[in-house]
Amino acid sequence: MRWRLSFALIVGGLICVGAVSAFQNFKKPWRELPAFEYNDFPVPDDYQEKTEWVFARLMYPNAAFSGGFGGRGYGRRFNADWRQGGRGVFWTMDYPRSDRHFALALRRLTRIHTRSVEQPINVDEGDQYDWPWLYAVEVGHWDLSETQAKGLREYLLRGGFLMVDDFHGGLEWSIFVESMRRVFPDRQIVDLDNQDQIFHIIYDLDDRYQVPGAMYIRTGLTYERNDGFPANWRGIYDDKGRIMVAICHNMDLGDSWEHADNPDYPQKFSALGIRIGVNYVTYSMTH
Repeated sequence: MRWRLSFALIVGGLICVGAVSAFQNFKKPWRELPAFEYNDFPVPDDYQEKTEWVFARLMYPNAAFSGGFGGRGYGRRFNADWRQGGRGVFWTMDYPRSDRHFALALRRLTRIHTRSVEQPINVDEGDQYDWPWLYAVEVGHWDLSETQAKGLREYLLRGGFLMVDDFHGGLEWSIFVESMRRVFPDRQIVDLDNQDQIFHIIYDLDDRYQVPGAMYIRTGLTYERNDGFPANWRGIYDDKGRIMVAICHNMDLGDSWEHADNPDYPQKFSALGIRIGVNYVTYSMTH
């Protein structure tokens, strides 16, 4: 009886491995869409390498409000369609330079087998389940539809992980929360405790500080809005006490990755931004 049980477990394991391999083979091929800032960033030679982790960037429609860059109206002035990317589409901010710099750092600092190029993910297309980690930038400008919120909720409840970054002040926070409540109307956004595993899984990050965007080079300020200080590390937990959504408010980690090779941008900000990203990715892969 014990032999039969062992045999069944082995066969079941092999079937599962085969199913996962076949599933991974059906991932959509790499694509690059027009961006807010970059449209000629060099593509690495190994961009088609099959790896265990990819920087997956969440695509989303712009919010309709007139603050900051101008939200959806700003996109319309450039005839922008969020599904096609381009100037005025906020999910493309810092893309792809930021993503590729961070992927390079992750390859150097960990043993996670990482692809050198990112993948833009549209939950309307239903392929978010292939990617264990999603990154959303400028979420103070997003406006998820009910369908998109449902797809993102399903993804997170199945074990996916979402990191949101680069939004500032009370107005952008309220825009972010409006869509986040469609995703999880019944779950609280809480401040992350300094002792949470996400801050200690690779690097010990007890002494965190506000990581500014590239505007620091011009202004010397670490905040982008008058009410955008201090930095807030927040999250949403699942029923087992694991972080599903990691929220980086009043900071710009994406810029710290993007400008990691810029001598005018202080090294200490990129160093912390990369360490936070490494911890978040590792947490998402192990929890």
